[in-house]
Amino acid sequence: MKKFWITILVIMLVFVTAACSNNKSSKSEPNQIRKEQKHKIVLRFATWDSGESLKIQKKIAKKFEEKNPYIKVQVEEYGDEFDQKLSASFGAKNPPDVMYMWNFPAYFQNLEPLDNFINRDPFIDMNDYYQGLLNHSTMYRKLYGIPAGFTTRVVYYNKDIFDAANLPYPKDGWTWDDFKGIAKKLTDPAKEQYGFGVRQEPDTYDLQGIVWSNGSSFISDDGSEIAGYMNSPETIESIRMLTDMIQDTSAVLVDGKNQQSGEENFIAGKIAMWESGFWPLEEFKEANINFGTVEMPAFNGKPVKGVISSSAVSIARDSKNKDLAWEFVKYYNSPEVVKMRKADLPVRISLVKEMKTEKDPLIEPFYKMLERSNGTPAFLLTKNWDAINRNLSAAINATLLEQDAETLLNNAVKDSEKYLGQ
Repeated sequence: MKKFWITILVIMLVFVTAACSNNKSSKSEPNQIRKEQKHKIVLRFATWDSGESLKIQKKIAKKFEEKNPYIKVQVEEYGDEFDQKLSASFGAKNPPDVMYMWNFPAYFQNLEPLDNFINRDPFIDMNDYYQGLLNHSTMYRKLYGIPAGFTTRVVYYNKDIFDAANLPYPKDGWTWDDFKGIAKKLTDPAKEQYGFGVRQEPDTYDLQGIVWSNGSSFISDDGSEIAGYMNSPETIESIRMLTDMIQDTSAVLVDGKNQQSGEENFIAGKIAMWESGFWPLEEFKEANINFGTVEMPAFNGKPVKGVISSSAVSIARDSKNKDLAWEFVKYYNSPEVVKMRKADLPVRISLVKEMKTEKDPLIEPFYKMLERSNGTPAFLLTKNWDAINRNLSAAINATLLEQDAETLLNNAVKDSEKYLGQ
C-alpha cells in the first residue's frame, strides 16, 4: 500500500513539473517575439520622384513606420533612371518590394497580381476608383497596380492675352475650328506672340486623344492592324491640322533644341494657349500668371476624347514581404496620404468629393476629360508598340517640318507592319 501511494506522488510530481515547465515556456514566448522584432523588416519602395515630391514620399514612409514600428521603409530614388534601374533589379531577381509603375506591358510579368489581395481584404473598395484608371493597370484581366495619380490633357490659356484682344475665354464644348480661329486672332509675330505652341517632337501617346476625337486611332482595338488606322484620313487630318497652324504662323514650334519649353513660352506670354497635363499647373501659379484651363476641343459633330497618363503602385512578384507590401500599397491611397500628395490628382472618387477637388475651376477640366477617356492606348494593345512607335514618331516629327503627312504615315505603316503579331 505504501508503494502505491509513493507511485501516485511521483506521477503527480511529474504532472506538476510539466505544467510549470509549460507555463514558463508560454510566459517567455512574448519576450522572444519582442526580441525577434527588434530586427526591423526592411520594405523597399522605388520611386521616380525628385525634389519636393520625393520629400513627401519620405514623409509617407516615416508615417507608415510610425504605424508599423517593426518595419523600415527604404525609399529608393531612381529618378530619371527609373526604368533602367528597375529593369536591372528585376533581372537580378532583387527588385524593390513596392514600386511606382506605369508601363505594365513591359513589366507585368515581374509583378504580383493584386486580385487575391483585393478579394480577401474587406477594407478596400475598388468601386471607389475611376474605372478608366484601373484599365491602365490591368493586363489580361488581372490587376497589377493600384492607381496612385493621373492626369488628362487640357488647354491652358492666358487670360490677360485674351482680355487684351477682347476675346471671350474658351468654354467646354468648343471645337478645333474655334481653337484655330482664336489662335490666329491672338498671334502677332511682331511681338513674338503666338496663339499656340506645338512641340517640335510631340509624344505620340499624347496625340492619341486628338486622333481618337477625330474618330480614328493609331491601331485597331484588338492590336492586330495599323493599316487604315495609323494612316487613315482622320489621322492624317489630325496631324495636318497642327502643321497648318505652324505654316500660317498661328502656332510656333517649341521644346526643340536651343528652344524654350512650352511652359517657359507660356509664362513669358509668348504663346496664348498651351496643351498639357496637370504637371505645370503649380508652376504657372507660382509665376503669378492669370490663366485658366478648359477641356480639349472637339472635331465638328464628334465627341471629344481624352487620354490618361497614370501612375500606380505595384508589388514585385519576387518580393519576400508581399503581405507587408500590400499593407503599404493600401496605406499609400489612404485619405491621410492622398491629402499629402499634392503633386497627384486624387484617384479615389470619395476623396475627390470630400476634398471638393473637382470643384476647383482650374482642376475641373481634368476630371471632365477623365470621364471622356475610355480609349485603350496603343502601347497596351501590342507588345511591340515601341518598335512601331519609332516609325510613327519619325513620321510625325517630319510632318511638323512641313513634309507630307500622308506619304510619311503610309511609309510608317509599311515599315511597321512586320512588328504586328510577333
